[in-house]
Amino acid sequence: MSGHSKWHSIKHKKAKEDAKRGNIFGKLSKSILVAVREGGGSDPRDNIALANAIAKAKEYNMPQSNIERAIKRGSGEADGASYESIIYEGYGPGGVAIIVEALTENRNRTASDIRNIFNKLNGSLGESGSVNWQFERKGIIIINRKDVKDEEEFMLDIIDAGAEDINEDGEEFEVKVDPSDFIKVRDYIKDKDMEIISSEIDLVAKSTIGLSPEESRKVLKLIDALDSHDDVQNVYSNLEITDELLRENIE
Repeated sequence: MSGHSKWHSIKHKKAKEDAKRGNIFGKLSKSILVAVREGGGSDPRDNIALANAIAKAKEYNMPQSNIERAIKRGSGEADGASYESIIYEGYGPGGVAIIVEALTENRNRTASDIRNIFNKLNGSLGESGSVNWQFERKGIIIINRKDVKDEEEFMLDIIDAGAEDINEDGEEFEVKVDPSDFIKVRDYIKDKDMEIISSEIDLVAKSTIGLSPEESRKVLKLIDALDSHDDVQNVYSNLEITDELLRENIE
């Protein structure tokens, strides 16, 4: 299984746990609201950030009524809080690069909280630009492999549709696309009646760093603490996830 698919498996389990506590829907609503306000409209066909936010919300079974309410709040049809998008960059144990995307109503409070989490768990918050050069923004679409009848034909067709790269991950295909082609490629896959397991525009590490199991667990503990903060939307890392770590975190 490729690196991103492993991270997705861990994130998906964490989101399910958050859903039980009611945390995930609040984060998803914020993401939709801000996507509408910053993306220039409430039509996901013309707003890639909104399309991404809605796709993620549906992946975690957020009710359609919640999605529509968040869109209305973002477009001004209903009262909504004023959130600011902030990106934090830092390092975890072993020098692993970490990027945190947050939406907050109080920049100072959130910055203090994020710094404290880094410091408490053997990390350090860096300056803007300190690690983001190690990542690139890409659309990642994971497809159920059983829906692909002719794999060679599928790969040729999906590249013609705009895909940059395709990884075979056991029972899944991981399709990487430029963000500008995300909606087009995702719609192409839907039109072919293939099951989309997940589809997101994420920050993807250009290369990964491998650590000992002990150090890797420390990094995952830091990432989990950051991700659990109410203002944090996404946490990205260049940590290489081994099969052993994957099993520990999804079983």
